[in-house]
Amino acid sequence: MGKKRIVTGDRPTGRLHIGHYFGSLKNRVKMQESGEYEPYILVADVQALTDNFNNPEKVRKNVKEVVLDYLSVGIDPNKTTIYIQSMIPEVAELTVFYSNLVTIARLERNPTVKTEIAQKKDLFGESVTYGFLGYPVSQAADITALDGELIPVGEDQLPLIEQCREIVRKFNSIYGEILKEPEAVLSNAKRIKGLDGNEKMGKSLGNAIYLSDSEDEVNKKVMSAVTDPNRIKKDDLGNPDVCMVSYYHKLFSTEEECKNICEECRAGKRGCVACKKQLAQNINKTLEPIRQKRKYYEDRPELVDKIIIEGTEKAREEAKKVMKKVKKAMKLDYFE
Repeated sequence: MGKKRIVTGDRPTGRLHIGHYFGSLKNRVKMQESGEYEPYILVADVQALTDNFNNPEKVRKNVKEVVLDYLSVGIDPNKTTIYIQSMIPEVAELTVFYSNLVTIARLERNPTVKTEIAQKKDLFGESVTYGFLGYPVSQAADITALDGELIPVGEDQLPLIEQCREIVRKFNSIYGEILKEPEAVLSNAKRIKGLDGNEKMGKSLGNAIYLSDSEDEVNKKVMSAVTDPNRIKKDDLGNPDVCMVSYYHKLFSTEEECKNICEECRAGKRGCVACKKQLAQNINKTLEPIRQKRKYYEDRPELVDKIIIEGTEKAREEAKKVMKKVKKAMKLDYFE
């Protein structure tokens, strides 16, 4: 049996942060190194434009930033194909074909879409764009254009993969067994909270630590992290269960460190400043090899361009094969 093909990706709306690192990037590197899979990672710039249509420069700028983040955490272009969504016209073509197979009502019922529309009230008001409502159709095209078999996702993304599976089944029922029906691979990684305790980490909330943050930036951000609001003085008895510094220690510190920190906090023997300094030190220790690898690629922009160009060319060749089968099945293979 051949390797299972994985298709995954990120929207280039900003640099990737430690939430992405624990949520998906570490898992992608692990799957890449297992030798069992054929991974493709797309930079989903077209999807990013669905809610950044009025700020294309932001999307364009962050394409390279996201690729640098991939390379810095250990995504190996010799083992994983990195490509840009907008440079695969077959994806746009498939999106048009699939749009005939999905009703507006079905898209509006998609739980993930409903949640994201609610979050974008300030942008859309009561008038959601066709592109944003239909991005699950575009995502289905992303997956099937590359014959994606396994799609690593978080639990909140499962409705999107099910929508893709529905589209594949509908297409195959009309035109024959042409497309592969992908399977979701559920990540066991949980979403990482922001430094302020918010369930979501992001640039707009100002509560994220980015993979590319300098040592000073990390120190400054950690010192602003939310701690136990009832602890005023160092010898006050603290509650690490409501402290974001304690929460982050569980991600970046050893089990022994976490145990000591919690015991000393509850006993009023460790102050918040000392606790934060230790956390910042541990975060910087984790990020240092990532920063070094990023610097290597930042100093070689022509190499990054080469990786993107070659990855996109490879992905497009695969998409052309799928499109040829699709057009033949749909009787659109004129003069062939």
